[in-house]
Amino acid sequence: MARGVRKTAAQKLQEELSEVRSAITQYEDCLKTMREKEKHLCEQIQLEQFKAVSELLKEREMTMEDLKDLLSAEN
Repeated sequence: MARGVRKTAAQKLQEELSEVRSAITQYEDCLKTMREKEKHLCEQIQLEQFKAVSELLKEREMTMEDLKDLLSAEN
């Protein structure tokens, strides 16, 4: 049975280089997606923290102005 044409060392290296570049592109895309997810999660955390502060203000019957005044008075 006849075999196919053997690849040269340069051809093998070129194919490997192509595979490495493809993998790099995939990892960069994944990294971009993960950074977007990180940003979204940070925004959600901040929103939840603001909600908690807002609830605390309501419980104590305070306004945002009251909170600003309280924080300014401590400086």
